[in-house]
Amino acid sequence: MHRHLAAASLLFVLALTCAGTAAATLYKWTDAQGRVVYSDQPPPTNVKSEQLRAAPPPANPNAAKELAQKEADFRKRQTDEAKALAKADQTQATDAQRNAGCAQARSNLQQLADTQVAIYRYNAKGVREAMDDASRQRERDRLTAWMRDNKCGA
Repeated sequence: MHRHLAAASLLFVLALTCAGTAAATLYKWTDAQGRVVYSDQPPPTNVKSEQLRAAPPPANPNAAKELAQKEADFRKRQTDEAKALAKADQTQATDAQRNAGCAQARSNLQQLADTQVAIYRYNAKGVREAMDDASRQRERDRLTAWMRDNKCGA
């Protein structure tokens, strides 16, 4: 049990040591000629030095461009989704209108097929007149063609 604990402790200490060296310490001092020196190596022991924190990682020079591109992509997706939704709504409205027209055409065909019932229409002069058999057949043909063109089911 002590061995496992000791091994785990040793690994922990090694990990801390490695982590400490990974975050490189910078040293600042002035050399004999009066120049300021920055180094990751400590200066000679007789020189007064200052420890600095490690420099931050370099900034992403393309960050602004990447952000603008992400913003543009997001706006394009929003626009595309709005267009797709509008198209779906339009298709649904068109289908509903076509279905209503098909139902009306079926109803009219049923009425035209019943020869026992008189059907009256108004002519171009506004005079009411009864449809004869030939007029009924022309109207049935017209409605059947309309239903075929509009893909109305049986």
